[in-house]
Amino acid sequence: MPNPFAPLQPALQILATEARVLPATGQAIVDMVSPDLEEAYDRAAGGRDEKVTSVWETRRKLYHDVTPIPRRQEHRLRYFLDGSAKVYFIGTLLERERSSPVQLGQIGAAAVYREDDGRVRRAAVEHKILLLMDQKALSEQLWQAVEQTVAGTPNILLRSTNDSKDRFSEALGVIEPRSRGAHRANWAMRELEVALAREGLKRDQDDWLVLDGALGTEYMDWNGLPLIGVAKSFRRDTLFDLGSGPRATQMNLYSMLAGLQVNQRTAVFPRWPAQEREGAIVFWYVRIRPQRGLDYPLMGVVKVELPNPGRQPVDSDLVDRISGWIMAERCVTPHGRDNRWHAHLYAISLAERVIKDRFYTEEVLKAAIRWPQIGVQL
Repeated sequence: MPNPFAPLQPALQILATEARVLPATGQAIVDMVSPDLEEAYDRAAGGRDEKVTSVWETRRKLYHDVTPIPRRQEHRLRYFLDGSAKVYFIGTLLERERSSPVQLGQIGAAAVYREDDGRVRRAAVEHKILLLMDQKALSEQLWQAVEQTVAGTPNILLRSTNDSKDRFSEALGVIEPRSRGAHRANWAMRELEVALAREGLKRDQDDWLVLDGALGTEYMDWNGLPLIGVAKSFRRDTLFDLGSGPRATQMNLYSMLAGLQVNQRTAVFPRWPAQEREGAIVFWYVRIRPQRGLDYPLMGVVKVELPNPGRQPVDSDLVDRISGWIMAERCVTPHGRDNRWHAHLYAISLAERVIKDRFYTEEVLKAAIRWPQIGVQL
């Protein structure tokens, strides 16, 4: 097999020639993001303090009974999209008094399509390799030289770890350069997901797309395939202050979900309350597994988000149907393979498997990435 990372060698040659390189011991070390990224971004997208004071649907009550709607009855959830990212630290670059970690990332997004008979096929896949450095810590000449070197290879992207577009790092206030690199790669993965959802799938007005995770502001004025975001992890500090007078309801998320039974959904609420964009995306919670046997109230629950460009109250019957479709997806789960198995949708896990199967293994990466000897000596 030809070396898939061979196009990176000229860029590494420039770095080793124009600056001093301290290679990572063992050639590559995996860099992880922490804490849970989806929960952090959900918090960032909703604001510092998310306090919900209104219901955003036509039928006003806190809990709604929902009947699961299996595929043989109504098959509308057709596309399922997920992404993945993996980041490796491969060395430290020293340029006079400046220094920057050098990281290599693999990012990808994949969508699968489910046929009427239940068979799932790959619909679209995007896979990119990232070269990550702190642009602000390096000279403009060095950065531009590397940028020109990788410009002719479309599957290799140069990204700065110090980039204001990286909403994940901004959400968590991440400062440490290597940590910012891991978060920057995950944000680049999210950008791939959005592009694939917007332009990479065949449109049919009867087909719906399910995205793994919260939607965020990228989907505020959505005009593509009908879609929902289904989040297994979400912010837990949301407060609900609904109604007034003797019928007022005040509770936190834990108390709300403790009262949510299997085959029920909560009311629909607006994102970004008390702002101009209030209601542009709405959300609700669905319990897809009974609480018995689970550790705490948030287990067995998914958060569903829906773009709402008109910003008007959502039809409650439509929300019931969407919730029924989701409940019918709970049957097969990756128990033992993912600690969020209780909130997993099977087709989403298939999309995740598609993209991870495209990733090169750590062994391939270590064998393929070699720093030139010049500039390595201390």
